Amino acid sequence: PTPSVPRSVVLVGAVPNPFNPATEIQFALPQAAGVSLRIYDVAGRLVRELVRGALPEGAHRVRWDGRDGDGRGAASGTYVARLVVDGVPHARSLTLLR
Repeated sequence: PTPSVPRSVVLVGAVPNPFNPATEIQFALPQAAGVSLRIYDVAGRLVRELVRGALPEGAHRVRWDGRDGDGRGAASGTYVARLVVDGVPHARSLTLLR
């Protein structure tokens, strides 16, 4: 594989982290796959869905602006970015500082 195409799914995490007002969640796929990327609060409630659908192999960056699905600013705190690739979950924590 080329440097941007890993041998397995890589969820790098959020950069910057902690963040305000926005962060980029970085991940890489070894092959094209069905992907879901969602942000959850620490209680497990869905805050926002950022990606749902097929993505090509290689590196990806998805911006989260710290807002929920209704466009409201999320509270300061710890959140979980949950990436599911072909049914396999991967997760990283991220911290929003308002």
